[in-house]
Amino acid sequence: MHGGALAGWLLMALCAVSGAYCLLRTRTGTPQERRTARGEALMGFGMAAMAVPAAVLTLPEGAWAVYGVVFGAAALRALWSARHGSHHLHHLVGSLAMVYMAVTMAPGAAGAGGHAGHGAAGGAGGVPLLTGVLLVYYALYVLRSAGHLIPAGTGVASFAGGSAEGVVRGGGDGVVGGTTGGGTELTMACRLTMGIAMFAMLLTL
Repeated sequence: MHGGALAGWLLMALCAVSGAYCLLRTRTGTPQERRTARGEALMGFGMAAMAVPAAVLTLPEGAWAVYGVVFGAAALRALWSARHGSHHLHHLVGSLAMVYMAVTMAPGAAGAGGHAGHGAAGGAGGVPLLTGVLLVYYALYVLRSAGHLIPAGTGVASFAGGSAEGVVRGGGDGVVGGTTGGGTELTMACRLTMGIAMFAMLLTL
């Protein structure tokens, strides 16, 4: 990804803290909630490692292949779990986005720019149309999730969250079309943070 070292450090810190909180959540709750928390912890720590400024840490070439395998497996698991609820589709999108970014930033990829902290030395990476679709998805996800954290009755809450069906639903599990998995405000804020981080990482790809 292209961007300054400060932005990379901020993204890394946000994602690491989110991953740590999700890891703590794996100790409590129902089996479904613990599985969800494990998946979100994996996403948080994976994003944190990807966001480390390249001037500090240059990932070995094989690391991108590991990213692809790990999050490819996570995507398959989310796809399988989607049979029991559409809320798993958000995890599927997130895992596929991680695979996409890993492939784009891998050495030798067209326009590859490494990970966060690389300057403008490389060209823009990825497929513009696919990157744009993911950006739109995460923009909607962030707006929807933020709407559920804003006190009901405000104009902003009605616009961003509301109670009507939307493209992206941010309540409960913080995922598409579902509200399972424990919906405390702190948990929702953690998912919102990771959504914002993913948007930023895609924007600087």
